[in-house]
Amino acid sequence: MAKKPSEKKGAKVFKTKCSQCHTVEEGGAHKQGPNLYGFFGRQSGQAEGYSYSTANKKSGIMWGEDTLFDYLENPKKYIKGTKMVFAGIKKPAERKDLIAYLKSTCSP
Repeated sequence: MAKKPSEKKGAKVFKTKCSQCHTVEEGGAHKQGPNLYGFFGRQSGQAEGYSYSTANKKSGIMWGEDTLFDYLENPKKYIKGTKMVFAGIKKPAERKDLIAYLKSTCSP
């Protein structure tokens, strides 16, 4: 049986790989990347006040566990033309931990 994703490990992944460009708290500032609060279940390219790439705005992706799992492996392959300069997270367990953290932290 697969082990349950760990929010605690996900928080560590976020801190080391994501926090340089993203914030997660409600009303948090946009950095190089958008604030992620409330993005679960929302279409990509919709955070108010952030300048997204045309590719991201037109992708039509609804953010959920499955889309995030695929996106976080290789963002530039998943949304061709994205301005997110991140190579991705190759380890499935790390992506699942990060998603568990984001789901609990970024949900209203």
